[in-house]
Amino acid sequence: MTNVIKAILKINPNAEVSVNGNDINTIVWENGTTPISKADIEAQFPAVELDEAMADLRDKRNQLLQDTDFHALSDNTMSSEMTTYRQELRDITEGLTTVEEANAVVFPTKP
Repeated sequence: MTNVIKAILKINPNAEVSVNGNDINTIVWENGTTPISKADIEAQFPAVELDEAMADLRDKRNQLLQDTDFHALSDNTMSSEMTTYRQELRDITEGLTTVEEANAVVFPTKP
């Protein structure tokens, strides 16, 4: 899905549109969808970019958590270091509000 469509859907989740590539000038409003101004669509681009950066960050975080899930099984005793590491991973997205912050995250070191 293109950033143009993602931005439109942030404004109107029920919008039905098509776009040639990612060209905002080629939007076709379908099935009676009320057109949205280009300025309003473009204003959503930073939010779309942040959503994508956060999704990438969560994917990486989730993989690191998954890689250590076996430590949390009932027949294992998880070390305090591993407990701390896993909590730091879960908290890693807290308070991030910009793409730059999301891209600058440094993951904790696995014990």
